[in-house]
Amino acid sequence: MSIEWVNSAVDDLRAWGRARDVEVDADEVRLLCDYASDYLNVNKLADFTPETFDELLLSIYPRKVIAPPESAGETVAAARTFVRYLQESGEVEGGAAGAMRERLDDIETLMPDALADPANFGMAKSLFSSIGPEALEQSVAIPSGEVPDLGEAPCECPGCAPRPAVRLAAPEALEAELRDIPLLAELDRGAVAYLEGLSVPADPRGRWAAVVAHLVEGDTGGGVTGSAGVDEELYDLFDMLYRVQAPVPAEVIGEYLEELVDDEVDVPAVLGRLAWCGLVRVTGDGSRAAAGLTPAAVWALREHYLALGLDAPQAPDLAEADARGLIEGLLDGVPTELAESDIDRWLAARSPGEAAAQLLAAASGAPAVARGIAVTIVDRLGAEAEDAVRAGLDEAELRPHAIHWLTARGLPAPQLTHDELLWVSVDMLALAMPAAEEAPEIFGENMAASGPPAHLIEEMWRVDHPDVAEVLELLGRSLPDTTTAKAARKAAFKARSRRIR
Repeated sequence: MSIEWVNSAVDDLRAWGRARDVEVDADEVRLLCDYASDYLNVNKLADFTPETFDELLLSIYPRKVIAPPESAGETVAAARTFVRYLQESGEVEGGAAGAMRERLDDIETLMPDALADPANFGMAKSLFSSIGPEALEQSVAIPSGEVPDLGEAPCECPGCAPRPAVRLAAPEALEAELRDIPLLAELDRGAVAYLEGLSVPADPRGRWAAVVAHLVEGDTGGGVTGSAGVDEELYDLFDMLYRVQAPVPAEVIGEYLEELVDDEVDVPAVLGRLAWCGLVRVTGDGSRAAAGLTPAAVWALREHYLALGLDAPQAPDLAEADARGLIEGLLDGVPTELAESDIDRWLAARSPGEAAAQLLAAASGAPAVARGIAVTIVDRLGAEAEDAVRAGLDEAELRPHAIHWLTARGLPAPQLTHDELLWVSVDMLALAMPAAEEAPEIFGENMAASGPPAHLIEEMWRVDHPDVAEVLELLGRSLPDTTTAKAARKAAFKARSRRIR
């Protein structure tokens, strides 16, 4: 997926909506663009056609998105607004936009049934429905982005709190970003009072590093954020964002800052000024707003840490790793946008067949979470990878995933046996365990709505899977139905007894 064009499109759509007082469901449109990019070769807005919406809303959404049938109207409404934007912005001409609207009229009547029909579900949706919809909104479930407890500012001592490795923007991308930072343009005109007298190098990157070091260490008196108290705490704020490596909800940032400055903070105003400075990127609106460091800010902060003699490691480029290295790197935790870029570039360097063969070889014998990442990446590949995927039919732990992949593309494939269905149910639930441990109530609710039936749970103890006992114990703790939970605990006991024998 090309993150850049999707981000740009959503930002332009929001601006278009504000200018016309049109309500825009930016999250829904982002999902449309993400899936169109991932699965339909859409690389720019002008690539959208009536057939694109057909595939998205009647094929890909039912297979990938966990949503009730009654939500179809909201999705189609967002698509209609998106079509209006495409036409008024000149991305598509009037005739094409009219054809899109006619197709959306038909889709609106068909989509509820498509969302409700289990025959349309992909394996991931059928089994990941027990994890929760968030697990399906990213192409790969990357173990990063969780917001930690921010009640106390992180320790600055490198021995006590080492900073995570970060990925840096390429030099040419960094310099392009620096050219668009309003603060630097104002600095050139001598119009930034809190930077007066600052000696900066002539080269763009050196100048930026000096500016950021001054912003986090110097006495700016509220000139940066509009609050003298917040300005004094910028080092801690940026250090926290540097460590998290993911957008942090604005509400959480507000609570964090108010604890630091012991006063009420106008968070939208603060984030707006920091965005103008080129330090943060704000996404979403209102209660959904979040902020993370820009690539330029990450680079400059790392330079500052190194100048202070602190440890600030640089993460490797996963696109240059082998399949095992790619999977292990993703498991270590990579911000979503970087993960998507790594995966896209990793796949681009190989033919579909080579990529599938290497990923499945790395998945063989791997833990469930690693296998889940591997097969999810393989799921992006087209029919050209058929031979490599079909070879997975010969391995018991890959066979159910290979059957699903072939079936989803209309290629000849054997039927899943009952034992294989049991095994892959356990495998997918094992993949869900980390998220379930973090949010057991949400896991339990989703399991109650769409988890395996009781009779299937009762049989799971027979499955020859290394995680079967842990999966059943998780179900026994999480299922709200006491009868089914008791059956899961009983099955877990049998699984452990079987393992002992």
